[in-house]
Amino acid sequence: MKVFVQSVNFNIDQTLVDFIEKKVSNLEKFNEKIIDAEVFLKVQNTSDKENKISEVKINIPGNDVVVKKESKTFEEGISLAVESLRRQLLKRKEKQRA
Repeated sequence: MKVFVQSVNFNIDQTLVDFIEKKVSNLEKFNEKIIDAEVFLKVQNTSDKENKISEVKINIPGNDVVVKKESKTFEEGISLAVESLRRQLLKRKEKQRA
């Protein structure tokens, strides 16, 4: 699966890209039809501590799944988003079996 990472208004370092690719690639275990994933990282200009937005879009034939999380760090946001996507993919698999 290809993972496209885009950062808005800042430069992303390679360690974060590697972390994202590793986490998102694990989703293939839950749905083998995943074509690719798009990850958007944004920083909001607010005084809040939780100003980092991580958005993950999984492209599946006939259906796309999008999760958006706000957190203190991008690593935390990606972890939360991947966990949410994992639950959604498992639910979808259960519905197909039924």
